[in-house]
Amino acid sequence: MPHSHSHLPAGAENASLAPAEARRARWILTALVVPLLVGTVVALVAMWPRGETPIGSVPLAGTGMTIEAGTVVEVVDATAPGATTDGQVRVELSSGSNAGQVAPVQVPPEIMANGMEVGDRVRLMFSPSAMGTGSPYVFWDFERTAPVGWLALLYAVVVLAVARWRGLAAMVGLAGSLGVIVVFVIPAIMLGQPPLLVALVGSSAMMFLSLYLAHGVSIRTTTALLGTFVGLGITVALAAWGTRSANLTGTSSEQSLILLGTFPNLSLTDLLLCGMVIAGLGALNDVTITQASAVWELHAANPAVPRRRLFTRGMRIGRDHIASTVYTLAFAYVGTALPVLMAAALMDRAALDTLMAGEIAEEVVRTLVSSIGLVLAIPVTTGIAAALVRTSRPGTRSRPHEDELGRSAEVSAAAAR
Repeated sequence: MPHSHSHLPAGAENASLAPAEARRARWILTALVVPLLVGTVVALVAMWPRGETPIGSVPLAGTGMTIEAGTVVEVVDATAPGATTDGQVRVELSSGSNAGQVAPVQVPPEIMANGMEVGDRVRLMFSPSAMGTGSPYVFWDFERTAPVGWLALLYAVVVLAVARWRGLAAMVGLAGSLGVIVVFVIPAIMLGQPPLLVALVGSSAMMFLSLYLAHGVSIRTTTALLGTFVGLGITVALAAWGTRSANLTGTSSEQSLILLGTFPNLSLTDLLLCGMVIAGLGALNDVTITQASAVWELHAANPAVPRRRLFTRGMRIGRDHIASTVYTLAFAYVGTALPVLMAAALMDRAALDTLMAGEIAEEVVRTLVSSIGLVLAIPVTTGIAAALVRTSRPGTRSRPHEDELGRSAEVSAAAAR
């Protein structure tokens, strides 16, 4: 029976080969990633919105009208004897020429029925032309800056407390990605650039920002990046086929019709496709970086494990991730679209017909497309990670904050056997 005559300690041969393998892996990854990065930068420069954009071109209020702020000091019961419809609440104004005064404000009945209380901060539309016909103030919206700001602060504190500097880097990456949406994607589409191409370029830029800022520049992160690109390509192809074959027009919402009136040359189908691509990006980043990290930690726990077994163990973890993430996407839609689903359920029609109705069918296709791209990205990322993980030095210990992930990965793999 053939046997090895080497008397080197286990892993020593791998250790001697690791630097050469690492250099070869870095060259291969560089050859793959640099063209993607250069192409993204060139496309960003070529498609960057120039000149004046339509953002902010539509007045929020009519001519002469202003938006003022105030605090509710009295809620009038409209059913009480002697109550009138033009004074449902009284508001102490905090802005405008009448600041400090208390004025009656008309409030829509659906707002009153769902919770208007003393102390609520509200925004009001002031119409000077209505000064002599009753209250010139009409309810516009609630003032939400303070509570949302406190939630954002709590979010930042929790992320920093748990994830520390990695959490800070992730938030910087998130801010950069959202900046790409605000300063590139939306203005470029408004100025007539193809929505799908804008989505691809913007998504690529967001991937580079979010992954490398949050996780650092490494073979592990680049593995996740390549897996995300593959998943994104699958998502784009399926979304393009799905929207066309299912005849999804993107005209089922009121906002879409407003956009069509403002931008008559805009293809709402392409805009819908653009949204599908961006919607699947966050989940893709999540599963690919998790799979890459799982394979790396499995290897760190036992550097002698061959690539095939690393892939098998990584996929055992990946299957659990698939099972959880697939219904996460579905639940996310059901939760946000519950009023739409309830309104659709009122109609006397079959359940399948309800699911195939325009606005719901769009979200069904979006969920299916994103899920397929996500599921297929997992074996691709796991395979790339298993092929490249041995380029790291065998025996190198994980950082302290990664030890738990390594042990969890081993437990998950052992439980699945």
